[in-house]
Amino acid sequence: MKLPDTYPHWLFSDDPLPDPHGYGERAIQFARLLRHPKNPAPGHPFILSRWQERFLRKLYGTTRSDGTRQYRSSLLLLPRGNRKTALSSFMGLLHTLSSEAHPNGQVILGAINREQSKIAFDEAASILRADPRLVKATRIYDAVNAPKKIVYPRKGVVLDAISGDGSTQHGKTPSFAFCDELHEWKSDSLWRAIKSGMPKTRNSLLVVATTAGRGQDNIAHEIVDYGRKVARGDIDDPSFLPVIFETPLDADWRDERWLYAMNPGLADGFQDIDGLRALMREGEASITAREAFRQYHLNCWLDHSASPFVEMSVYDKGADPIDEKALAGRPCWIGVDMSTTTDLTAVVAAFADDDGGFTVLPWFACPGDNLRQRGERDGVPYPAWAEAGYIKPTPGNVIDYRAVEAHIRDLCERFDVREIGFDPAYAAPVMLPLQDDGFPCIQVRQGWVTQSPALNVLERAIVGEKFRHGGHPVLRWNFANVAIHTDSAGNRTMHKGKSTDRIDGAAATWMAVSRAAAGDHGGSIYTNTARRPAGLMFF
Repeated sequence: MKLPDTYPHWLFSDDPLPDPHGYGERAIQFARLLRHPKNPAPGHPFILSRWQERFLRKLYGTTRSDGTRQYRSSLLLLPRGNRKTALSSFMGLLHTLSSEAHPNGQVILGAINREQSKIAFDEAASILRADPRLVKATRIYDAVNAPKKIVYPRKGVVLDAISGDGSTQHGKTPSFAFCDELHEWKSDSLWRAIKSGMPKTRNSLLVVATTAGRGQDNIAHEIVDYGRKVARGDIDDPSFLPVIFETPLDADWRDERWLYAMNPGLADGFQDIDGLRALMREGEASITAREAFRQYHLNCWLDHSASPFVEMSVYDKGADPIDEKALAGRPCWIGVDMSTTTDLTAVVAAFADDDGGFTVLPWFACPGDNLRQRGERDGVPYPAWAEAGYIKPTPGNVIDYRAVEAHIRDLCERFDVREIGFDPAYAAPVMLPLQDDGFPCIQVRQGWVTQSPALNVLERAIVGEKFRHGGHPVLRWNFANVAIHTDSAGNRTMHKGKSTDRIDGAAATWMAVSRAAAGDHGGSIYTNTARRPAGLMFF
């Protein structure tokens, strides 16, 4: 068992941590003054575990030459059950009541929804109510269906519990913000409002605490990936403190040592090891239970689907850049998955390679109206993808079929196209004009009879590291969203993991690749009119 190079060994070391001005010790002493009603010990003391105390000492005690705190932001990547909520409540109170408080400052406890933000707020309020002196010194506002806040009139500080499912929280100038379970935030509006407000206050502090999530096209993954690079030393950012408990994807999830390594709360009795062992046993029989166990208790950052088609780490091995000019004149098979308003339209060109693998060129289109709202709904950066050329927004609120048809015609000009395979749904407006002009259009049925053997071909190419896709981010997102249904006979079909997932590019890919694998690599039915059958072909 080898711990990853991002592991925070310093949390468990006996080495002293620098604290030249005593700011770290001051934070610990404040914790020792508090009471926690859930602690059954006499006096109900608020207890920090050793790793939490080490974290706070480093975060607050490390200073710059001018005496101000060195760290302006921190990432806590922790599995469930390690008392992130208690830590967030304490830190919120630290910046509301103690020497860390900014006069007239704003303290934010942010979460995905009102219910989640209320959990942290209620914990903070219960700590205050455990001490009559703090009740007298503060004002707690927690009426039903009203904003939750704590006010410390002496310094004019307000602690707000806010959530991403409310109205956009612009105009904020937080002196401290704790963003909980960022991997669950569907929209980036609240995150942008908090992040943009932090520089307005001198010596402000932003803490992100989250369990591992799924996929790469979300706010949390960007923060976590940045934290990994800082922890490894790939990026020099002395203002960012990463604390990353993350099991490698290729680790043996049944090895109990990983549970102890990634859950520091186990040593303090925060979690029930027997309960975790029971979840591990469930994972032996169910892939869904296994993936949930890996994500939430071993902190493996997975991809979207709980019943995935392939491991995305293997898929990513085909991300080297593709030389499109080198493909000119080669036999090509096209798969097309059309849409109308909500899904993507995907056109994927596939080329059979000499080593038995495949190279694909994906192209995506979607309605251009409300592009940012579409991205927030699906949890992906459509505007950024559009700006980078990975997706084409067409005018209006429905797909522009002419743009799709024009792209297919362009592919036929550039490559030796043998077939253009369409999912029949919504295909007629594009397929029929192409057919009328003699293009080699076929309908590809979508049931298991066609799809299951096609998935076998595609899976072999990906697992064999012979599937080249150039790292196209939209196609990757689509493949990560794929959930596989397997019937009693072992036949497989693709479907979405959840309603907002898009798998159109993956669907167009299996159509194109399967036809390329079965295709006639002789003269093209597009270029050789003697070989072209009359009318529409079916597969």
